[in-house]
Amino acid sequence: MSSPRRIHDIAHARAGDKGNTSNISVWAYDPSDYPLLKRQLTAARVKSAFPGLFTGKVTRYEVDQLHGLNFVLVNALEGGVNTSLNLDSHGKSFSYLILGLPIKE
Repeated sequence: MSSPRRIHDIAHARAGDKGNTSNISVWAYDPSDYPLLKRQLTAARVKSAFPGLFTGKVTRYEVDQLHGLNFVLVNALEGGVNTSLNLDSHGKSFSYLILGLPIKE
């Protein structure tokens, strides 16, 4: 039995931050996988997959010309870089968490 495919099999990601807001961009390796990526990664799925981390609003923006999705996670960084005691105060690990989600066939 093979392990399920994950988002990281079809895409890569980058993370950034501004204050208490995290920004995660997910880009399809192959443009033909972009429709699958759009179906799999909704704002609701990202928020519900990590309820303890993403407690604020999650908004998804589609960048169709570049085959990517941009997620803005409000209040996701425990106050932001200057106030959080979190080891990952920039939220860089969030991109890996999203990429680790299984693809629902």
